[in-house]
Amino acid sequence: MRRVAVVTGAARGIGAAVVRRLAADGWRVVAVDICADIPGTGYPLGTREQLRALAEEWPESVRDVVADVRDEAAVRRAVAVAEAEFGGLDAAVAAAAVMAGGWPLWETSNEEWDALFDVGVRGVANLARAAVPLLLQRPEPRSGRFVALASSAAHRGLYHLAGYNAAKHAVVGLIRGLATDLRGTGVTATAVSPGSTRTDMLTATAAYYDLPDVEEFSQHQLVERLLEPDEVAAAVCWLCGEGASAVTGTVVHADGGFTA
Repeated sequence: MRRVAVVTGAARGIGAAVVRRLAADGWRVVAVDICADIPGTGYPLGTREQLRALAEEWPESVRDVVADVRDEAAVRRAVAVAEAEFGGLDAAVAAAAVMAGGWPLWETSNEEWDALFDVGVRGVANLARAAVPLLLQRPEPRSGRFVALASSAAHRGLYHLAGYNAAKHAVVGLIRGLATDLRGTGVTATAVSPGSTRTDMLTATAAYYDLPDVEEFSQHQLVERLLEPDEVAAAVCWLCGEGASAVTGTVVHADGGFTA
């Protein structure tokens, strides 16, 4: 039986790369994105056209759903598509996140703080609340997977990005707690912490530092280059597979050596 996943933040970047890898590996996928800009972020987010185009690459395997991860009811409706269209759920990937910052914590606005935590932390929790009950409906022995995108920022302080640091730390804590709640069920919970990856979010981060080019971030990584979204997606998709059964309650550092 083909496995089924829900992926948030799917319109572009790492989320879209995860959808493509899973679909290429034979998964059925519900690709979810807000497809709109939100207050507190100073850069454009993914679009409806990008999400639709992604689904059209895999018309038999991918369903595109517009939903705001900050809205628990909307997330539940998106996850329900997996059951209605594909008969259940085997993995959920929380890739939706935003960047905000560029100044000291004491100058960070409530709007920026709310964007970071409502999307990057509450959004992960909302997906877990909606998805885990479906993962647990699979018959034993189960192999359900919940994977959240954290960041190297969860493990090292970044200049003028304390709010983002805090939000990604929270993701790691949430995953550790969720994995403990899931003990003995066959369903695992893990986080992936990418390093500097060639995405629109990284471009936004470069602007906070007045950098002319995102390539300057590559000097912080042992691989001496930026990561591509598909490289991070490879780690995420491995964790979604049945072969990752020994990994739970922890973080996979797909960071090019940033935190070495």
